[in-house]
Amino acid sequence: MKPLVLVYAKCSTCKKAMKWLEENNVVYEERPIIEKNPTAEELERWYRKSALPLKRFFNTSGLLYKELQLKDKLGEMSEQEQIQLLASEGMLVKRPLLITEDCVCPGFKEAEWKAALLK
Repeated sequence: MKPLVLVYAKCSTCKKAMKWLEENNVVYEERPIIEKNPTAEELERWYRKSALPLKRFFNTSGLLYKELQLKDKLGEMSEQEQIQLLASEGMLVKRPLLITEDCVCPGFKEAEWKAALLK
C-alpha cells in the first residue's frame, strides 16, 4: 500500500511536506482534503490506529477551529461527536495527514515522517 497524504493546496506546511517527500523519493498517493474530506469511518480508523489523542487530529491553529470556539467545546463532546465534526469539514482536520500501513501522523514532523517512511 502506498502511503496516503491528505493535503490542502494553500497550506505552507503541506507544501513543505510534499517537497520533503519528493526529495526523499517517496512514492505516495495525494488526496486533497477539501475536495475529498475524510469520512467519519476513515477518521475513526486512523485515530484508533494512531493511538494519539483525538485532539491531535484537529487543526487547532485554523480559522474555522477558532471561529467555532472548539478549544472550549471539545472537552464536552464525545469521541463520536468530535469525529463527526472532523468529517463534516476538511478545514478542521490537521494537515498534512500521513497514513501508512503501520502509522498515522497528523501534521508534518520530519522525524515522525522519516521513521514512518524511510525504514
